[in-house]
Amino acid sequence: MFAEYMFTSIFGTVTDERDDSEKAKWLRKKYMGVWRRESSLMSRMMSRFPSTVVSKNKKSMRRENQSSVSEFLLLGLPIRPEQRGVVFALSLGVYLTTVLGNLLIILLIRLDSRLHTPMYFLLSHLALTDVSFSSVIVPKMLMNMQTQHLSISYPGCISQIYFYLFFGCVDSLLLAVMAYDRYVAICHALHYTTIMREGLCVLLVAGSWILSCGSALLHTLLLAQVSFCADNIIPHFFCSLPILIKLSCSDTSLNELVIFTTGAAVVMFPFSGILVSYGCIVVSTLRVPTVKRIFKALSTCGSHLSVVCLFYGTVVALYFSSSGDSNDKDMIASLMYTVVTPLLNPFIYSLRNRDMKLALGILFRNNKLFASRQERSMRRENQSSVSEFLLLGLPIRPEQRGMVFALSLGVYLTTVLGNLLIILLIRLDSRLHTPMYFFLSHLALTDVSFSSVTAPKMLVNTQTQNHSISYAGCISQVYFFLMLGCLDSFLLTSMAYDRYVAICHPLHYMTIMSQSLCFLLVIVSWVLSSASAILHTLLLARLSFCGDNALPHFFCDLSTLLKLSSSDTTVNELFILTVGVLVITLPLLCILVSYGRIGATILRVPSTKGICKALSTCGSHLSVVSLYYGTIIGLYFFPSDDSSNDKDVIVALLYTLVTPMLNPFIYSLRNRDMKGALGNILGRRSFSY
Repeated sequence: MFAEYMFTSIFGTVTDERDDSEKAKWLRKKYMGVWRRESSLMSRMMSRFPSTVVSKNKKSMRRENQSSVSEFLLLGLPIRPEQRGVVFALSLGVYLTTVLGNLLIILLIRLDSRLHTPMYFLLSHLALTDVSFSSVIVPKMLMNMQTQHLSISYPGCISQIYFYLFFGCVDSLLLAVMAYDRYVAICHALHYTTIMREGLCVLLVAGSWILSCGSALLHTLLLAQVSFCADNIIPHFFCSLPILIKLSCSDTSLNELVIFTTGAAVVMFPFSGILVSYGCIVVSTLRVPTVKRIFKALSTCGSHLSVVCLFYGTVVALYFSSSGDSNDKDMIASLMYTVVTPLLNPFIYSLRNRDMKLALGILFRNNKLFASRQERSMRRENQSSVSEFLLLGLPIRPEQRGMVFALSLGVYLTTVLGNLLIILLIRLDSRLHTPMYFFLSHLALTDVSFSSVTAPKMLVNTQTQNHSISYAGCISQVYFFLMLGCLDSFLLTSMAYDRYVAICHPLHYMTIMSQSLCFLLVIVSWVLSSASAILHTLLLARLSFCGDNALPHFFCDLSTLLKLSSSDTTVNELFILTVGVLVITLPLLCILVSYGRIGATILRVPSTKGICKALSTCGSHLSVVSLYYGTIIGLYFFPSDDSSNDKDVIVALLYTLVTPMLNPFIYSLRNRDMKGALGNILGRRSFSY
């Protein structure tokens, strides 16, 4: 190194001036030879140094390298730009179906007492693992499809690998435990309940979680010790462990050894256990081969065997076949077992499993058991008697009907046109392409949909004598009403957080409220609202309604339907209480905390200009929050008695029609940017004429 330094310092002018004389060439050869000898001498001297010195140097180099790679770039799926929208919609549909399907399996197993067996106990844990497994990968993949921000932070990448390996290992071990359960059920049928007792099932599941946690933690700790020098591009849609090891500039022999040994422990060993279990089942079945016995074994093991083939088939295709330099095949196989396989599991277990189909039928047909023909006939009579409900509508006199219809129609049309105008303005004016107006456009779309769930049916009932609504229509109205109401609550919370960042952290606003975070907040709001609403409607669908079908309301209200039911509604009321805390009270508390922090920030340096600026920034949102939560608190936290239902109907009319109508006026009359955008649009129109 010293010789190299001397050569460049003394003879740098020779090379810079490009002197091609014979003397310069001779000097270059001479001193380059000296430099090579010096380098070999230095390397021999370094080999004699103590190993601790070398290790310290390596550690310092590793720290420098790690600090240089603070994030990775995920290139995503190999799709063309014009296909991005279709692939995004398809992937989102698959993900939502996966989540809702597996949650439905968990709910069925929880509600139906006949499914409280070892097999379905293990199946519920498999469904939970599948939801978590997909949720580790898909949300980030969907976000990257819609944004140009394809980076993932170093801690985020390590965390994704940990949870990916963790839930993948749990899946593998649970499938092996379920194979053992099927082996005991067929080969030791008389001792099944004794062997597969509750304590053993809990122990097997807990062991699967602990082993998976240990395996994933070991992998991620070893990966955290690896250094990454320059290349940070991952040709995949998630942080894959083998690809990260290829990107490393450290010695990864230990990582590869752990992958090999752990793979044998958490993949090959469970797979061998599954093969041994099914081998014993086949031998036991063929000892006394009868058609009935074979069909019984297939019906018992068919669903599990299908899932095993899907899971291990894609894993084997991915990791045990060489793809060469082409990475597309690996990504397709990864997409199969991270997205498609968890999607198919609920369909396999519901379509090929008699008990699951029976439980699903009971849930949707409002009965608890298929015990006898008499119970079937009673259920048909109950269903036929409540094939529809009667909506009594608003508490108005007949002579007021025309005026109320005209007023309601005007309010509804104003709501639709006003909110659509907000969406149009935000779409057309580039100055409104900010996080605040991104949330506002989604709030406007939600308000239009929220009013459209109840208002059209109410208007039709006001003008006609036919006040009936079908059972399916009533259940659907409850679902969309709850989903869009919850979505309103979550969006208002996101907007409060946006205002908090804008006032309390203005210098870091664009960094914190990035496009990816805004997309994530909106997607999470939709997913949580959909899950909450579908659980409410599934619990409602299992209730029976015997005689009274008159609803003293202008739409199918959940609390009013529960009062009409002849079944036990304890679970429904408990669920309403718990979910109400999650989707109403918790968002309201977050909004209050956000505005509390905003108030504290303003009062630190109180000035008239700062207070006026904060009010102009938050005034519109605060008005909408007060309207929305004020009516909900007035309705659900201060309910009227059973004898007087008029107050509930009037308050419900306020937050289903009046509040969505006022939102456009609040945001247009009290917001300078919206008025400016409206003026620009009208100015363009007049200029074009």
